[in-house]
Amino acid sequence: MIVSNISERYDRETAHLPMAFEEPHWYVAHTCANHEKRVAAQLGQRSVEHFLPTYESVRRWKDRRVRLQIPLFPGYVFVRLALRDRLQVLQVPRMVRLVGFNGVPVALAEGEVESLRCALIEGVRAQPHPYLRLGHRVRIIAGPLAGREGILKRWKGDLRVVLSTELIQRSILVDLDASSIVPVHERPGNSPT
Repeated sequence: MIVSNISERYDRETAHLPMAFEEPHWYVAHTCANHEKRVAAQLGQRSVEHFLPTYESVRRWKDRRVRLQIPLFPGYVFVRLALRDRLQVLQVPRMVRLVGFNGVPVALAEGEVESLRCALIEGVRAQPHPYLRLGHRVRIIAGPLAGREGILKRWKGDLRVVLSTELIQRSILVDLDASSIVPVHERPGNSPT
């Protein structure tokens, strides 16, 4: 009885949304702390397309060292779905909500999740980094992250760029080749010299 009441209320609340409601997009799902892998497993069992980006970290304990796969964005899993199907995601145990404004989930920019997925598959090293807004902006022009903009962080043999996801105000640090980036000029009309 409770499920049917939720379903009826959900249908009433979403009846006014546009046809884009029917098209699948990538969204950010907020999970309970340290439950990202469990939520991802549940999404897989429910046949919901999802992506949990991870990085490898070596942790030292008293008697041994262990390699762990840790989420790049703690507390978040990316899901691809049409908003009409969001109950399928929201009913997953340890799922908190889909990230958005005023109760309406906001879709990520097209290609943002796919480019990250491709980069990790191709072996681009990434790790979490504190969220950054200011710094020397660069555009990636080659590789799986082509088209993304970030902030140049460090240059010591390897180039490091901070890529931010504005919606959740989280950043990651990726290692890139110097030939794959160009500076982004702040003022329109400036041309590279």
